[in-house]
Amino acid sequence: MDFKDSPEEAAFRAEVREFLKQELADDVRQPDESVLGVGTGEDPKDMEWLKKLATRGWVAPAWPKEYGGAGLPVTLQFVYNEEMARARAPRPNFLAIGLIGPAIMVHGSEEQKQEHLSGILSGDTYWAQGFSEPGSGSDLASLQTRAVEDGDDFVINGQKIWTSGAHRSDRMLVLARTDPDAPRHKGISCFVLDMHAPGVSVQPLTNMADLHSFNEVFFDNVRVPKKNLIGELNRGWYTALTTLAFERSSIVNAISLQQLLGEVVEATRPYRKGGASALVRHELADRAIETHVAVMLSYRVASLQAKGLIPIQEASITKLYASELGQRIARTAMSLAGLYGQLGPDSPYAPLLGRIERMYRIQVGATLAGGTSEIQRSIIAQRGLGLPRG
Repeated sequence: MDFKDSPEEAAFRAEVREFLKQELADDVRQPDESVLGVGTGEDPKDMEWLKKLATRGWVAPAWPKEYGGAGLPVTLQFVYNEEMARARAPRPNFLAIGLIGPAIMVHGSEEQKQEHLSGILSGDTYWAQGFSEPGSGSDLASLQTRAVEDGDDFVINGQKIWTSGAHRSDRMLVLARTDPDAPRHKGISCFVLDMHAPGVSVQPLTNMADLHSFNEVFFDNVRVPKKNLIGELNRGWYTALTTLAFERSSIVNAISLQQLLGEVVEATRPYRKGGASALVRHELADRAIETHVAVMLSYRVASLQAKGLIPIQEASITKLYASELGQRIARTAMSLAGLYGQLGPDSPYAPLLGRIERMYRIQVGATLAGGTSEIQRSIIAQRGLGLPRG
């Protein structure tokens, strides 16, 4: 790995830092638990931040310039993401920017591009991703939501679950089975669905930390015009997997974990009066070293991409390591704070304004969201070690 910036990267890093210094207000910065699924751009203030990013073309740095992005290569994307993470800048509408926009950009018609892409960049249209179902999570190709042709429409019936932000979304990129007799991956189509259409209902799912970001979404004879089919009929699986040349280092998560640990150390200092025992010092040292390892794994992914390589198993290693590290940090924080760590934000005695208690509960799902640890280990075993499918 090369840890030194090229002249171009150094100049761009300085530009991003100066922009953040001038434009990022303190009340917009995200708390450290944004790495745990909190503070991912749903606050109204984040939309004002998005408009500031738009002045530089930085809302979607990987998008081509002709579609309103910055057209940055992966190395400059890495620099951009690293500096944004260190400044704790929010990431508004990130699902639409990272997944839905590219799918429309690559597979959509010119009319669909004109209709949807500008709203993503401006923040005027908020999107949800309709993929997972109660019986189709890690095995997404087993999804059962159906879309049946009827005149000029498709009629969709079924259910989605763990749908982030559906309660405030205007549109959804939804996968539905259009050919039940085809092989699993080849009978699925991809649609843009109006979340305000008749037959769409959203039920909140509150997580273990009493936070509402997930939802169940039900479709009861929802009519979707055929013009809202993205890509080819029965080829939606491949449409939905489309990305651009995104850097995949997860540097945002790694840096957020590093910052989170620093706050935990400071917040629990009053509960270690008289100095920390050797055991506590060793545990904190372990967590500090591990956060540096997480950053180094992210640098490795970026270095591979800079050489034109595709870091499949390396990205899985990075995700697996960071999610399990987040759980270890949460356990350490709760252990250091003792009974005070169980206090919520309503208590004046709660360290970190009650965030330790919330972090501890949120982290239970860290090794499930974004691809379970089991899935990541399977990718590492098969792609990285060449082991047969078990």
